[in-house]
Amino acid sequence: MDAELDIVVNLLVALAIGLLIGIERGWSGTQEEEGDRVAGIRTFSLIGLLGGVWAILSVHVGEWVLAIAFAAVVAMATASYIVDTRRSGDIGTTTAYTQMLTFALGAWAAFGFHLYALGATVAVVALLGMKPVLHQWLKGIETVEIYAGIKMLIITVVLLPLLPNQGFGPWEAINPRWVWWMVVLISGISFVGYFAIKYVGNRMGTLVTSITGGLASSTAVTLSMAQFAKNQHPKSLFMAGVMLASSIMFIRILVEVAIVNPSLLGQLWIPITVMFVAVLAGGLWLLRRKSESDQEPFIEVNNPFNIVTALKFGGFLALILFLSTAMKEWFGDEGIYLLSVLSGLMDVDAITLSLSRLAIEDISEDVAIFGIILASITNTMTKGFMFAFFVGFKESLQLISLMLASVVLGLITVFIVIF
Repeated sequence: MDAELDIVVNLLVALAIGLLIGIERGWSGTQEEEGDRVAGIRTFSLIGLLGGVWAILSVHVGEWVLAIAFAAVVAMATASYIVDTRRSGDIGTTTAYTQMLTFALGAWAAFGFHLYALGATVAVVALLGMKPVLHQWLKGIETVEIYAGIKMLIITVVLLPLLPNQGFGPWEAINPRWVWWMVVLISGISFVGYFAIKYVGNRMGTLVTSITGGLASSTAVTLSMAQFAKNQHPKSLFMAGVMLASSIMFIRILVEVAIVNPSLLGQLWIPITVMFVAVLAGGLWLLRRKSESDQEPFIEVNNPFNIVTALKFGGFLALILFLSTAMKEWFGDEGIYLLSVLSGLMDVDAITLSLSRLAIEDISEDVAIFGIILASITNTMTKGFMFAFFVGFKESLQLISLMLASVVLGLITVFIVIF
């Protein structure tokens, strides 16, 4: 009885797969006449069920029958494609390939892989349904962005495996492959933020603009907000943008640490979360105080990936990695803390990645956590003073006060957690 029930469930899942894909294909072809559609909800449902039936039969007869059945589906899909192309002139192959995929997914489900097959089906339906959106995105992609993506693939797939995976230099502090892995990681995060602000951020107001811009570069957002704030009164909207973008830095820190050394998260997440919530709350409070006449800022973030930028960050990361080891050897823990503060003036990613790696073997987790907190505090306050430099200290007093309160809370928390 159990075997019979399994067969029924497998066939129902195969049928459901065809039904889901058929609904999308039928909906996308609603503009066509009934007799003009090559395949709709009934056809795809039957194809999915067909895949399930032949998969079950292949268990008893032999795998070769499933291959023959799939070949028959391919032949039917090809014939339908040829006829439809001659009649309508449309050379799109999506429906033909979807028919083949529906059969394969139905068979996969019938072999008992229900969740995998259904998950793949959801992905197929999403891709088919998002055709207008995907085409719109493609139209908006510029040539320089295509080249940037290709370059990123080259440095990841081609260059990375060629780099030696061993330490070089004094104390063997610099591992070329690891350094370049981190370059790829940071470039990838910035790349996501770049496209997020391009396609979403600037169209949805300061809140989304600042968050997506913070993914790409919170420093770039700070400079943009400062330029807008120069001739605008009041400046609450632009100070809010700086704080919202700065809050995303703490998310980046947690992501970077989670990838390099997840064991640090046990203690690090508490002070980082406290500062994230405090900075975010300050930004939202300032956002609520904005005037109705405030002009919404347009943030321009340059394409974050080019070879020169990647090489510069790689060189800076290697330098910080070397200095972290050197300062530890020369001055002990205090040297690490001094370097964290100095590094935080320019960038928080490099020191976060370096200390996370060193905490695996060379320094204690408490030292690494405190160093990362110091760098994040320094970087946060640097953005506040950077804004004040362009706009004026008196006009930026609220921003600096809120940032100072946030980092003090984080500092108190880290002392409670560690010491």
